[in-house]
Amino acid sequence: MSDRARLALGVAYRGGAYQGWQSQPGGRTVQDRLEAALSAFAAQPVTTVCAGRTDAGVHALNQVVHLDAPVEREAFSWVRGCNRFLPDDVAVQWCRPVAPQFHARNSARGRRYAYVLLESPVRPALEAGLVGWVFRPLDVDAMREAAQHLIGEHDFSSFRSAECQAASPVKRLQRVGIERRGAYWRFDFDGTAFLHHMVRNLMGCLVAVGQGLQAPGWMGEVLAARSRDAAAPTFSPDGLYFLGPYYDAVHGLPETTPAFDWLP
Repeated sequence: MSDRARLALGVAYRGGAYQGWQSQPGGRTVQDRLEAALSAFAAQPVTTVCAGRTDAGVHALNQVVHLDAPVEREAFSWVRGCNRFLPDDVAVQWCRPVAPQFHARNSARGRRYAYVLLESPVRPALEAGLVGWVFRPLDVDAMREAAQHLIGEHDFSSFRSAECQAASPVKRLQRVGIERRGAYWRFDFDGTAFLHHMVRNLMGCLVAVGQGLQAPGWMGEVLAARSRDAAAPTFSPDGLYFLGPYYDAVHGLPETTPAFDWLP
């Protein structure tokens, strides 16, 4: 590798202690911690670009970032060396050299999120901060019917936060999967890109339908309204996991990490 070789890293983190991914003056973000660790390892400043920003409290299993390495090191050394300087709730999972034109965000063909939700009369304890929670029973058929309104390319303005900086509210949602495993529900979202708070706002509406507060067809009405006021309140970040982006195979980047086997 040259001294300025471009590298891609896969990063996993528990988001509860952080104010989201993107660097902020206070330094309590995942990006701030990662760049500080990389800079300590390289003994000079290192900056990163991520595949998808996550909100405060949101977790990631395979966030992908790229950086232009200021020093020459083996790939495994970037993983182990950086992890020495990271807190326990953030860890680099892998490192791969990539072509100079690779871009963690712009090269991504799509992104995946999962939301894990506990349905129980009693709030979570061991899994507090790692799952969302509802105490009313959910109707899977109603939620799946509602989700069908979301598939395809749409204007998702109704599910967009006021702080969203995306140039366009038009995104393509390719899949919404809803499965129950014991007391836990898992919702999977696969799309080209996502707006700020989009998945959490979709969750709020799906749960409203699942609890019988709204009919499945209401989801289509919310989508058509193109107004945040038409949708349900934003759902908790606790159970939201950024599974990561995916790229063309030519880049040779891992699409999973060991945590994929842990997540319900």
